[in-house]
Amino acid sequence: MPRIGIVLSGCGVYDGAEIHEAVLSMYYLKKYGNELLVMAPNVDQAHVVNHLTGEVEQGQKRNVLVESARIARGDIKDIANVTADDFDALVFPGGFGAAKNLVTFAFDGADCKILPDVKRLIKETVEAKKPLAAVCIAPVVVAKALEDSGLKAKLTIGNDNGTAVGINIMGAEHIETPVKEVLVDSHLNIITNPAYMLAADIAEVGEAIKKTMQTLTGMLNNISAGC
Repeated sequence: MPRIGIVLSGCGVYDGAEIHEAVLSMYYLKKYGNELLVMAPNVDQAHVVNHLTGEVEQGQKRNVLVESARIARGDIKDIANVTADDFDALVFPGGFGAAKNLVTFAFDGADCKILPDVKRLIKETVEAKKPLAAVCIAPVVVAKALEDSGLKAKLTIGNDNGTAVGINIMGAEHIETPVKEVLVDSHLNIITNPAYMLAADIAEVGEAIKKTMQTLTGMLNNISAGC
């Protein structure tokens, strides 16, 4: 049974992983016959946001790994202890945590920093030619990880111009894609979808995540079959 790594960035759309995207990714990956290996970095969040008011909670601290464990029901690994040898494919749900905690794109744009273990794991996955899927804002993490690799990944976050420009500056190629479609970079085995960057509600994002995980599973099957 294939094992899929899932990288979370906290718990909650404004300062962590987008919960709908994370849970739907886990659900469809299991539904299509995969095992899950959930992981997150053991670092403090950039900040804590009150999800009722949308305001930053001054002086509050939360840990990305501890918060991500809420979604994983405690079955989670520190990303520092995971390598690409531990899984067959890698998935990044979105949420502002991807752009705040895994990279600092939300604050610094294309000049952002990336957590070393996140960069390492993405590069290991791509170099091993293992499938990688990123949804919503998470493709910016992939773009940053590959910035100095000489690889020009084809990625999408939908049609947000500012984010698309940032992706291009980091050396990837942004391709505008509707939420009902997935963008496949067959050369690098990377799959991206806008999810909540464009989706109007959970039903629409559910269909987007379903298609993304179907595509990922199909890519894995083709690789196993030697296609």
